[in-house]
Amino acid sequence: RRSSKKTDTVFQIKITLQRIDPPIWRRIQTKDCTLEKLHALIQIAMGWEFEHLYRFEVGGGEFSDVESDMDDEVQDVHAVKLSDVIPASLRRPRFSYEYDFGDGWRHQLIVEERFEPIAGVAYPVCIAGARACPPEDCGGPFDYADMLEVLQNPSHKRHNDMVEWIGGEFDPAVFNLDAVNKELAKVR
Repeated sequence: RRSSKKTDTVFQIKITLQRIDPPIWRRIQTKDCTLEKLHALIQIAMGWEFEHLYRFEVGGGEFSDVESDMDDEVQDVHAVKLSDVIPASLRRPRFSYEYDFGDGWRHQLIVEERFEPIAGVAYPVCIAGARACPPEDCGGPFDYADMLEVLQNPSHKRHNDMVEWIGGEFDPAVFNLDAVNKELAKVR
């Protein structure tokens, strides 16, 4: 294994939205980057819309945008790279990312591999994933499950209101890898 301190190291990270069944997940590959950029990659890969605060928990430390976070113990995502907080000695290290503290969307991140960049591959890239991201502001994992139940039952008294709120059709099984990679190409 290559040391994660090398700037040309590529991290393959599996991102799984917690407390959702069936799982919603993405697998991305990115060169070493700041946690701020990793936040952007997660937002794009998962399908979030950059509307809420976020925080990483890595190795007992908390990292966020210090201008937005009121906690004095939080470290700045702008100043810390993946290679700074993910020890090369750990096999498949895990850490977490929380988005939208009100809804409480927690993501588990697993560094599955580290390797040298592959010639001809433009990073960052999403190489796999499953299921659609929940809509912003739908209330968190438990309210999302309720939302899906209402949407799947046209005779439910809240069905029409929910369809209108969501803006039309929503298929929780759909994941569009090409669309994600088009958006990721914009942050290269």
